[in-house]
Amino acid sequence: MQVYANKQALIDEITKRAKLFIDEFRSINNVDKDVFVNEVNKTPSQMVAYQLGWINLILSWEQDNKDGKNVITPTPNYKWNNLGELYQSFYDKYAEYSLETLIEIFNHDVNEIIQLVESYNDKELFEQGGRQWATSTPSSWPIWKWIHINTVAPFKTFRAKVRKWKKIRGI
Repeated sequence: MQVYANKQALIDEITKRAKLFIDEFRSINNVDKDVFVNEVNKTPSQMVAYQLGWINLILSWEQDNKDGKNVITPTPNYKWNNLGELYQSFYDKYAEYSLETLIEIFNHDVNEIIQLVESYNDKELFEQGGRQWATSTPSSWPIWKWIHINTVAPFKTFRAKVRKWKKIRGI
């Protein structure tokens, strides 16, 4: 896993990987957004919904933490051993949106994550215990790692998936 030298390095990587990821969807026609191919385990709309779901979880954890609420990760309704149902809730939430709208929401939400990263000081971002929600699992990761694992890492993984999906579909 990449370790970041500073806050700007993390922001730069989020920005770069988000753009590379979402730009892959611009060549996909909206009528194809829900087409499933056997070789790829998600449709294009599910890939974007997955990213939106995790970004919004991080944003909600932070807001709940600021509001003095005890944050339960991933959510009070879904446990870490039940992520399949959590992912399905992401897909359901965004199912009716066009691909163009999903791209707009994605870009907006990535900007929100970048603003969140900018709001942290280095101690909060890079040391364990920066927020209650970041210590809510036995791993007690620093915030940067939570953000990396739920943005940069899947942006890279799902970019490869959408590229494979497009190749199979001849796009």
